[in-house]
Amino acid sequence: MSIKVVEKDELKVVGIPWTGTFSEAKSIPGLFRKMEDRKEEVSCLTSEPVVIAPFHSRETELTYYVTKPVGEIENVPDGMVGFSIPRKNYVCTTHKGSLNEVENTYRQLLTWMKEYGYEQDYHALGLEIFKEEHMQQNSSGDLYFEICLPVKTYKL
Repeated sequence: MSIKVVEKDELKVVGIPWTGTFSEAKSIPGLFRKMEDRKEEVSCLTSEPVVIAPFHSRETELTYYVTKPVGEIENVPDGMVGFSIPRKNYVCTTHKGSLNEVENTYRQLLTWMKEYGYEQDYHALGLEIFKEEHMQQNSSGDLYFEICLPVKTYKL
């Protein structure tokens, strides 16, 4: 598993929010279809061919957004939210495999962070980044996406 530390510039996004318990998270894949069906409603879409899924997990629940990057946050459609994600340092890897294996990828990433002295910033949003070129593959259940966890400090 390849892991890297990167700085990501500020992102502006508009999309569909979801909050629920971890056991309810099985409904999240449906949000991707819903966002795909509604993306034409979003103003100021960039040409970047990605879906960005910012998330914030707490002890008993998760807030997850399925969003598209925008140049400006304007005229946010009903049932959607728009917000900026500040410039931040992240530890990133790529998940390749089934939905059942995602937790293991996160576990490996967290182990690596601990090993190399990176502390997760729990006040910042984590990111899952899905490139459109992998959408067909992802919809078949053979997932391929980038996971980025925010860190408090950048180390060389």
